[in-house]
Amino acid sequence: MFEKINPKEFEQCFRRWVQALVEKLGVEVIAIDGKNHRGSYDRASQLKALHMVSAWSNEHRLVLGQTKVSAKSNEITAIPALLEMLDISGCIITIDAMGTQKSIAQKIIAANADYVLSLKDNHPTLHQDFLITNTRPIFSNSIACIHCLASDI
Repeated sequence: MFEKINPKEFEQCFRRWVQALVEKLGVEVIAIDGKNHRGSYDRASQLKALHMVSAWSNEHRLVLGQTKVSAKSNEITAIPALLEMLDISGCIITIDAMGTQKSIAQKIIAANADYVLSLKDNHPTLHQDFLITNTRPIFSNSIACIHCLASDI
């Protein structure tokens, strides 16, 4: 039965349904995270495991959207594509250290949303600058970078 479903049409219907839920219920915090789907690899065909980046509404326990990370890429290129699929206006987006990129932060701000980004040693200069100016980091191995819109202050 499932093989008769057109995947593109199903995806469009699912996105419309999720958007309707988001508009009705409201979503405040959206967590963006990548996951490697263990067991999805195929040794015989030499295919690597499937890697997806998902947008998760913890409040509603619902995946709002997801995109496949291409084999020759990583989450840094998949996150902007995922953000474009969603209406994140007024939301708070959380992303781990992998997604802490200027271009991603700018895309979130341009969409009229806020962010909490993790900062680790993957950005050594920024990490060190933050430690110098803030003597009390939030966590020992990562620091949260928070953006709030000026109108919210």
